[in-house]
Amino acid sequence: MEACYTLLLLPGILVVFLFLVLIVADHNSFKAETPPDVDQPSKLRFYHCMYALVEVLGKSLHRLGIIEEHKLIRLLMDGLPALWDCQLCIRDLHFAGVPVRVYLPRAPSAGKRRGVVFFHGGCGIFGSIRCYERICRYMARKSDSVVVSVGYHLAPEHGYPAQTLECLSATLHFLQTAETYGVDPARVVLCGDSAGGTYATSVCQELVHRTDIPKIQAQVLIQPFLQALSFNLPSHQQNAAIAFLSRDRTVHMILKYLGKDCSLKEPILAGSHVPQSMNSKYRKWISPDLIPEAFKLGYKAPPPATFLPQVHEEVQELFETRFSPLLAEDAVVSLLPDTCIVTCEHDVLRDDGLLYRRRLEDNGVRVTWHHVQRGFHCTLGFFGYGIFSFPSSSTVLNHAVDFIKGC
Repeated sequence: MEACYTLLLLPGILVVFLFLVLIVADHNSFKAETPPDVDQPSKLRFYHCMYALVEVLGKSLHRLGIIEEHKLIRLLMDGLPALWDCQLCIRDLHFAGVPVRVYLPRAPSAGKRRGVVFFHGGCGIFGSIRCYERICRYMARKSDSVVVSVGYHLAPEHGYPAQTLECLSATLHFLQTAETYGVDPARVVLCGDSAGGTYATSVCQELVHRTDIPKIQAQVLIQPFLQALSFNLPSHQQNAAIAFLSRDRTVHMILKYLGKDCSLKEPILAGSHVPQSMNSKYRKWISPDLIPEAFKLGYKAPPPATFLPQVHEEVQELFETRFSPLLAEDAVVSLLPDTCIVTCEHDVLRDDGLLYRRRLEDNGVRVTWHHVQRGFHCTLGFFGYGIFSFPSSSTVLNHAVDFIKGC
């Protein structure tokens, strides 16, 4: 009997030993700040350690040729499958060749409903329709809207700008066929989280001059990534080592997404990829001086960066408005629809949202802005998991849903 217990115990000891070896080998991955005023700091710290462990495990398995790191992380992010929902009819379809999932409320409607096209986050590398299943179901039920979740193909298998182009194609298809789903084509809202917020912004900008399709009624940008010129704004400094999406990891993921050499990370973090002429041109839109003083506590201006032409040439994509929509000209920004922006205090991307809010308002666009003081990047992804979720997860989503209901 004792021999049996020993045999059963050995695999467990081996697994624990393996994990300890991985942690020691890449201990920097487990380092992260969890400010005391962030939402449930102990839980956040635990989740970050679990994510870091999977990330380190993925690197090791990738080196062994077993599975690529990003594919293992995708499995983790997909979460548990949601149960059947009696209030919604859910269909998996393709819009212009792009996988989508359509959520249609079963309750009868007096007229045509509102439509919401949703783009998930995940740096263009992770995330999926399933990952945001609970979020889209909630949005469809609470706002009584037909929600289209776009499952654009991911990098690195599908290189940039495939993701933006697929989001654009799916949106155009829906605008042209909206009535098929009981939707008023003049009441379509675009919504995106994180990188999905980038795609929503880009698609809105690309459609402003189109006269052959209905206009987008509104856009909802949840913690969007909007520019890659400066990674030295106050939010980058204050949240440089925050859990899940640190300043360092942000640029690392950008380079992975674009298929670039990750050795470019340090000069980009320093700002060496931007020539002085470009800094001067865009200072009116991207500058710490444009951030409200309440968000600049402890901020210190970094020393001027030495411009490196070879780095600039290597990352030309960063300066395209499709990648950095904050760089769009006023002639485009002034034509954008009503906008809702949700930012979180403990988010390295917070100031992207603040800067875009100012740009939109300066161009006469009506903006509804919500700031979640205890929120952090990725909080929305935890929505719908009961005690395993965060209060800020519901707060962020309800801000978006309330805005959509008013459209």
